[in-house]
Amino acid sequence: MSVVYTEICIVGAGPAGAAASLTLAKLGIPHLIVDAAVFPRDKICGDGLDLKVCRVLRHLDPDLVERDIAGNPDFSASWGARFITPAGRTCDYTYLPRAGEPPYPLFWVSKRLHFDHFLVKKLDARFADFRQGVRVCRVLRDGKTWRLLAGAPAGDLEIRATLLIGADGDHSAVLRDLGERPIDRRHYAGSMRQYWRGISGIHPQNLIEVYFPPGLPMSYFYIFPLPGGEANVGYGMVSDVAARGRYRLREVFQHLIREDPVLAPRFRHAEALEAPVGWGLPLASRRRPASGDGYLLVGDAASLICPTTGEGIGTGMMSGYIAGHFAQKALAARRFDADFFQPYNREIYRRLNTEIGQYQVIRRYLPPGLYEWGLNRMLPGFMLQAFFRQQAGGWLKTAYERPIEISGNAILR
Repeated sequence: MSVVYTEICIVGAGPAGAAASLTLAKLGIPHLIVDAAVFPRDKICGDGLDLKVCRVLRHLDPDLVERDIAGNPDFSASWGARFITPAGRTCDYTYLPRAGEPPYPLFWVSKRLHFDHFLVKKLDARFADFRQGVRVCRVLRDGKTWRLLAGAPAGDLEIRATLLIGADGDHSAVLRDLGERPIDRRHYAGSMRQYWRGISGIHPQNLIEVYFPPGLPMSYFYIFPLPGGEANVGYGMVSDVAARGRYRLREVFQHLIREDPVLAPRFRHAEALEAPVGWGLPLASRRRPASGDGYLLVGDAASLICPTTGEGIGTGMMSGYIAGHFAQKALAARRFDADFFQPYNREIYRRLNTEIGQYQVIRRYLPPGLYEWGLNRMLPGFMLQAFFRQQAGGWLKTAYERPIEISGNAILR
């Protein structure tokens, strides 16, 4: 068995782990990053990239979006969102940047097969020792260091590290050996995904679409347009609601496509490109601890999916960026204890507090009937439309011009 020594080991090279690696490289810090897969590889997801993704990318490379994403055939620009109420009313929220605003869309959409490969190709070999096909089997604490036992293409591997960054998703090997946290259905969602081609009625500005089907509380159906006439189609529901109502998500998903009066006509002449596949969403609403002695968790391993939207790529990349800076501080101070990393928990949740609060209010106070009534009244309303038009330009400026603040200090490198 070969042994590798490193100060920092990142387990997982998805968007959160890649963002941590890119941040460390930008700070000039050598590290090891491993992933069980060999890229490119598929990852079940909605494929939507929000402005948090662009904000992190811009901090890592100010020209990256303009140079490598705009015009890239693997990325589709989406200039807003279309919401469809339970009553079947369509509400379009489109925004074209005004003079003086960054000339970019509010969303990009790219298959994770392509986006994750795009990111790992950006890893900086001067600082990142990236090893693919390395599956971590055991994570052991040895005094103040870590021993990771892994299988690799060239044979068994032992990794010795001082700081561990767990970025290996919801079914994390790191979490398992740290004491895996059981699923809390109130703070978890089940989801389906299926790629399609030729869905009718896609908006000419490629709006991402979210439909709230009647009679199916705490759930949504989405259509995210991809390049080449394809779309990522999916459905998600909070797990405790699904359990109480005995909803079988695969059956609900297929029923909506085949029989729902809003959706079925649009799929009548479309082509499914795969069988429906499922995955779980660990929601941020429980605010689980994401750090401890010698480790930081990022992305899905830290349960950082936004509970109101199901978005996890942007929050994951932001946590990876923040983790990279905390790692830098830890190396400088030679402190890797839980107390030193405690502010990390505050930082990763600070950007989710509004959405967490909204989710908790919905769960606590709104019965299903009132929930639908609120969507039917709110989404088409003038006030929400006006708020969107007023704020969208500021959201773009924040993403492309405003520094990311960590621990009260503006950091732009």
